[in-house]
Amino acid sequence: MKGLNYKSIMTRVSNSFVVSSLMLGLVFGIFPENTLAGSCREANLCCPGRDSACVVQKASPNAIIEVPSDQPCYCDHACLKLGDCCHDFKEACGVVDCAVSAWGPWSTCDSECGPGAQTRSRLVERAAENGGKHCPQLVQHRGCQGTKCHRRNPKSALKEVALLLPAELSETRHVNDSNDIRSNLRLRYRDDPEHDPSKEYCVTFTVTKASKACYKETGLAALTEGAHVCVRCQTQALRFVLDWRCEGDGGAEAMITRWSMLSSAHCHGKWLRTSKTGPECDASACQPQPHFIFV
Repeated sequence: MKGLNYKSIMTRVSNSFVVSSLMLGLVFGIFPENTLAGSCREANLCCPGRDSACVVQKASPNAIIEVPSDQPCYCDHACLKLGDCCHDFKEACGVVDCAVSAWGPWSTCDSECGPGAQTRSRLVERAAENGGKHCPQLVQHRGCQGTKCHRRNPKSALKEVALLLPAELSETRHVNDSNDIRSNLRLRYRDDPEHDPSKEYCVTFTVTKASKACYKETGLAALTEGAHVCVRCQTQALRFVLDWRCEGDGGAEAMITRWSMLSSAHCHGKWLRTSKTGPECDASACQPQPHFIFV
């Protein structure tokens, strides 16, 4: 007994007695089964709000050995937020969480041209009861972009001016293909009209009017009144805002529009559109090659 005082001895004895009592209670069922199980139903407890007295002890209050599973649990509605409910609290107290349906489809963009918004929603299938989880968000929004604004009236093409360059200069558009970033885009987005060679075409015109400056330059002999000319629309000149066509192509046959030669500042006039071809430019006026290109 050397080194131990009377108080420490009694403490050990007391603790041993408590542990022994707890073990006997577990073996012989002295403690109520509902207390050990932590059941609100068997303890006949269900309290509104926050009530610290609405507790189920799962082990003896005098036990000195305690594991997390021996912690008391509660049967008041505050346990839903505190996370210390007994396992059957919701069932015993009629607590029902809100249940919602799956998300519905996104609505159409509310803007036909430019930035807009789309929404989708879901329905409440079961409302929350007796303090259950509230319903989550029922409506979602996201941005969208309207694209119908790019579709113009064909008559607007009559107001366009075709800007031209000699067809020989078309090769300069491919000089930098080896180090131009656009060459990478053409390989990556082959189906995009902006980079799809199959979207190219030629348009033939009959010149109805030409300024005097056109006659002074030998390279512009094709731009004389009554002459038939062929102009190629290449991918670099396609305009998204014009529904992927070249500006100044006339829009439709039998339409008179204006043109201007960029390589000669004072050479301009009017012409009558006669036909449009595919990417092969197989019209007779386009052979052996087109006269000009759209810019």
